[in-house]
Amino acid sequence: MQSLWNDTDAAEFPGPLGPRVYTSRLLGRDKSLVLHGGGNTSVKLADRNLFGEEEEILYVKGSGWDLETIEAAGFSPVRLAYIRRLAALPALSDPQMVNELATHMTRAGAPAPSIETILHGTLPARYVDHTHADAVLSVTNAPDGEKRIREIFADRVVIVPYVMPYAMSGIKQSIALSMVGTLVAEFFLNPDGVAAVLLQGTTIVDSGWVLAVTIFICAIAVVLVGIGELIERYLVRWRHTAVG
Repeated sequence: MQSLWNDTDAAEFPGPLGPRVYTSRLLGRDKSLVLHGGGNTSVKLADRNLFGEEEEILYVKGSGWDLETIEAAGFSPVRLAYIRRLAALPALSDPQMVNELATHMTRAGAPAPSIETILHGTLPARYVDHTHADAVLSVTNAPDGEKRIREIFADRVVIVPYVMPYAMSGIKQSIALSMVGTLVAEFFLNPDGVAAVLLQGTTIVDSGWVLAVTIFICAIAVVLVGIGELIERYLVRWRHTAVG
């Protein structure tokens, strides 16, 4: 790689966060390293709080900021000691993580910290860069990517398995919502379907029949969501094993 550092340009970014802002922009403008809006960077700094006590603060790129144009205000200051305590927990759900990070920032108006904040905090380096380098992705995103990465880098890298929960959560929600779409479609396309039977029950004011059909529909939805849960447990076995 070619270093793009320029002392004259770097001098335009003053303050403790200046070098971090400058180097983040250098990474962000290289499209072979960072896609638009992707990647994040951080730096560990010592700040004094309102009581004059020195605290280690992790300044990590906040959500909604692009590395190519980021400013000092785009970094979220999170108390490093608390981040490391979170990392030591046996399990931590995504909603819990988001809440704990948001409530342990030192600036109320700061953007939401990156979802990789805990990983940034546990790494010992003062400056941490997270990019999506094309050269690396061409290996990790290929079949047997993890095996190939281990062959190339051996013990020089740490592989952290992670998956965003939104895909599986969306699938499970869509399973239940698809039942609604099915019923609506049956109103128009199938006069003998479950929806038609439900409509007939409401027409003749047969509450028992309506209740039975409703319970039947809910049971199908519960079974389908359960199947989705089993699929998630199979695909993300490491996550459920960690939660235990």
